[in-house]
Amino acid sequence: MQTQAIIDHIVGWLKDYAEKARAKGFIVGVSGGIDSAVVSILAAKTGLPTLLLEMPIRQKADQVDRAQDHIKDLSRRFSNVRGERIDLTPTFDTFAETVEVDESAYPNKQLALANARSRLRMVTLYYYGQINGLLVTGTGNKIEDFGVGFFTKYGDGGVDISPIADLTKTQIYRLAADLDVIQSIQDAVPTDGLWDTERTDEQQMGASYPELEWAMEVYGKQQPEDFTGRQREVLEIYTRLHRAMQHKINPIPVCTIPPELFQSR
Repeated sequence: MQTQAIIDHIVGWLKDYAEKARAKGFIVGVSGGIDSAVVSILAAKTGLPTLLLEMPIRQKADQVDRAQDHIKDLSRRFSNVRGERIDLTPTFDTFAETVEVDESAYPNKQLALANARSRLRMVTLYYYGQINGLLVTGTGNKIEDFGVGFFTKYGDGGVDISPIADLTKTQIYRLAADLDVIQSIQDAVPTDGLWDTERTDEQQMGASYPELEWAMEVYGKQQPEDFTGRQREVLEIYTRLHRAMQHKINPIPVCTIPPELFQSR
């Protein structure tokens, strides 16, 4: 993997896209995670205005600390970077109270609230992006966006451009090292930060990123029945999640009206 060449390619792609779109620069939601850290540095390296937006919603202290440390680090390293913190906890709390339902009657309530957090952040990013003339820059990777659908539809999946979606998590960690992402972020266990109780990505998906990368590679070429033990289990997990995610990446179904129905009787 030619890490530096990939970095240069993405930076060039971002700058070219922004110029053609007549956008001033980029806005990135930073969470204290590896993906948003890498994307924000790539955006900063274009030399165009880059706004890093931290949007805590009942966030754990370590996640907040990492996000703030990253913003400080980039603001020091790049003159075109600035950061803002928008605390969305009060807004989310009001929403959660307004739509309160009995969880025993609605078992998907907590998942719906987790997705609502992501969608609230999307609204905030687009608000600040629009008033500043910036492109909302996605932080999804290849496994999340095209493998298992580990993103929220119209939440973190709602972006203008997606610079690292052709890279696996393992590859992103290699970019992070070359980009000098702060060590606390490189060492942090991946989590989406959408739950009141700590839930790592691996706990939610049932497999680690390296395992899912392997499954993505063999999917369609071999079946779970071709393997035993953990490999079979992982490929079954990947297959289930991949099939369930299709509605997130396929075009919205449109009901096509037969031409004859437009004719008068």
